[in-house]
Amino acid sequence: MRERDVPQEGNAVLEGHRKAVYAVGADGKLRLVASRGWEVEETVTRQAVEDLERHAEDAKRRALAGDSSPLEYHMYRARMDVALLAQAVGIWRWRVRRHFRPDVFPRLSPDLRRRYAEALGIDAAALEKVD
Repeated sequence: MRERDVPQEGNAVLEGHRKAVYAVGADGKLRLVASRGWEVEETVTRQAVEDLERHAEDAKRRALAGDSSPLEYHMYRARMDVALLAQAVGIWRWRVRRHFRPDVFPRLSPDLRRRYAEALGIDAAALEKVD
């Protein structure tokens, strides 16, 4: 995208802030250009957020029913997926999915619970509960 073509339509999700995007300048070099965003980006962002909120509600219902651990709910509430949470905690994805099991979650070590809580931006005690 050329520097002069960077969209400046505005994006309500950005709440008046600007974001940096790469564009080709008049000299042919890449540079950072401030953008207010555009409508298509806003639509896609809203759809992604709604999808994560739907996943969070489903995970909350499963956790309250005892079919899943609270970890799954907190992951979606933090707008993460299994791959991102696994990377943030530093463990394999299959282990994160395993920790969603209500029979496995209570046996997690205090250190691993702390790492999950830190990655999710909550304290370790809140990790146990579904609000």
